[in-house]
Amino acid sequence: MREDEVLAQLTTPLSAPAFPRGPYRFTDREYLNITYRTDPAALRALVPEPLVVDEPLVRFEVMRMPDATGLGDYTESGQVAMVRHGDEAGEFTLGMYVDSLPAIASGREVAAYPKKLGKPRLYTDSDTLVGSLDYGSIQVALATMGYKHRTLDEAEARAELTAPTFMLKIVPGYDGRPRICELARSQISDVTIKGAWTGPARLHLVAHALAPLADLPVLEIVSASHLLTDLTLGRLAVVHDYLA
Repeated sequence: MREDEVLAQLTTPLSAPAFPRGPYRFTDREYLNITYRTDPAALRALVPEPLVVDEPLVRFEVMRMPDATGLGDYTESGQVAMVRHGDEAGEFTLGMYVDSLPAIASGREVAAYPKKLGKPRLYTDSDTLVGSLDYGSIQVALATMGYKHRTLDEAEARAELTAPTFMLKIVPGYDGRPRICELARSQISDVTIKGAWTGPARLHLVAHALAPLADLPVLEIVSASHLLTDLTLGRLAVVHDYLA
């Protein structure tokens, strides 16, 4: 393979790339989102400068993605913190747990999503929408919400989906020091809201050394949403270079 052909590749292995090129369009992407108030000091210890935490709010989310162009069918779960970058309010992605290698590899290599292998699920149990996350054989999160109790305003649902998302990307060099250390920003676009609901919700987190969601304890449930949507992931832009 010539050098120019190598440079044209997106990822390895060269004979069977781990994921295809984007953009990635999601059809019938389904969310269970629970926003809660947590310990301010614990949250601030996890959010990197120059991001600012004005209010200690965290969202636990489970996303069922049955149709993602190039990536297939998978489920994802994570925690995001409500933050501010300058005058812009947004979210900082604390951690994501995914059951798909192409989604993990593309999220980490092409973008800056902090993805790890996990076993999330989103399903309906009688009259209850259930989101769960297992890390290995241990359940570390269980979220429940009344199924479609009340319609959620579409503008509120759209604002929740399209809030700017900030991510930290660290890529070490061969000497062990960071080669890339950046804060990046992305924003979802081309959103079609197919359904949006809210209802009573609860969230239970279990302490785990390698999936430490419970380090941000649930002090008060603030809101919950169940969303069904089509959308496209946005490209990332660097907003802060820690090595500059």
